[in-house]
Amino acid sequence: MPFNSFENYPMSWKPQKPHTGKPLYLALADQLEADIARGVLLPGTKLPPYRELADYLDVNVSTITRAFKVCKQKGLLSGTVGSGTFVSYDTTADTRMTRRTDSSFLVEMGPIFPRSNTTDDVICMLKKMIIEPDFGKLLQYGNPEGSIWQKEAAIKLIRKAGYDTKADHLIPATGGQNAIAAIMAGLFRAGDRIGVDPLTYPGVKTCAKMLGIELIPIQHENDEISEAGLLHACTNEHIKGLYIMPDYQNPTTHTMSLSGRKMIAKTAKENNLIVIEDSAHSLLNENPLPAVASFAPEHTVYISSLSKTVAPGFRLAYVVSPLQYKSILSDALYNINLSLSPFLTELASRMIASESVDRIIEEHRQVTRNRNHLVNQYLPKHLLIGADECIFRWLLLPENYTGKEFEKLAQQAGVQVYASERFAVGKAKPPAAVRIVVTTPETIDELRTGLEVLKKLLSA
Repeated sequence: MPFNSFENYPMSWKPQKPHTGKPLYLALADQLEADIARGVLLPGTKLPPYRELADYLDVNVSTITRAFKVCKQKGLLSGTVGSGTFVSYDTTADTRMTRRTDSSFLVEMGPIFPRSNTTDDVICMLKKMIIEPDFGKLLQYGNPEGSIWQKEAAIKLIRKAGYDTKADHLIPATGGQNAIAAIMAGLFRAGDRIGVDPLTYPGVKTCAKMLGIELIPIQHENDEISEAGLLHACTNEHIKGLYIMPDYQNPTTHTMSLSGRKMIAKTAKENNLIVIEDSAHSLLNENPLPAVASFAPEHTVYISSLSKTVAPGFRLAYVVSPLQYKSILSDALYNINLSLSPFLTELASRMIASESVDRIIEEHRQVTRNRNHLVNQYLPKHLLIGADECIFRWLLLPENYTGKEFEKLAQQAGVQVYASERFAVGKAKPPAAVRIVVTTPETIDELRTGLEVLKKLLSA
């Protein structure tokens, strides 16, 4: 035991001083990670101050600082200046959002899968392409940046989502998640900090964890990032970037106000922030507001993707980059993608140019509206958040539930939903809520079955 006695001192964590061949700070980080995994330290637990732990273990404060930094980069800890260090609320949550391999017994309302019966346009376009003399070239390696006409088609689509840009800013990517990974890998380094909503897209969380980037939750006001919260993060947390999903934010369904978009653009300019604007769901909005990139194009990397609005198999996205970042991002995307599919790029471009994509998106809207009308009938209106065009809804829960508890009960009853804990960032306890995806069930009858189960659980 160190010189100072802490036998009866109420410390939330009393680690053993490691005796391994590892550097002391890494061994302490391993011990902290293990204690979190074993439930010794629960989500939301406030850890002892750095100096207190250093005195307890009889080590330098810098050793504790380095150990905590390692755990913060893994997403295990969260702390803000003046408030201390806490075990993050999502440390025990499953952040993988794909369909379960053993889900045949479940009504899937967890992972996001758009629902549309419009395949005729795709099949028709494929038949035309296959009989063309040069079709074989589309099965070879192609230009990583695509052709001029393909870029112009992409610009046409992006304009309908609320952003008017130029072809020389465009870089294709194999899907939105791929684009996010390339942006983070290309423009940020391990130890950098990126601001996010307190509940954010889990793909950003897993990517940041892999790259050692720390996510900082930004204080909200009126359900969106506040100016005071963003300025505080710039000044005190020294964030380098900001990730946002302005339209139908995942998971809360919130659409950012025009004033909120302008505020973020202004703050990004004044604080030299890199804004990552993810427009994954913007095309579902018939009347989208201008993108944040419209007000700060030199500070925003904009992502437009097709998998959520056209079809999951369209693993294609377009990154609109400020020219000063374009070379770096092209290299990052090349190293992650290896190569885009010329076939898929050509197919998507032709469908955009022929306005087939417009018809598919409109059918998506109508299918989603019809399903949401059913959702509105089954679930209490005062607990249900989200527009009828949004392919998922945010369901607030009665006080006797946490999101994690409700997800488990729903799964036992045969329905998969995703708890708020999966989306949480930082020390704040997430709201009692779950995300339900209305387009993933195969049929209306399957959706109805799932809704009946959720309704019964809410009234229990």
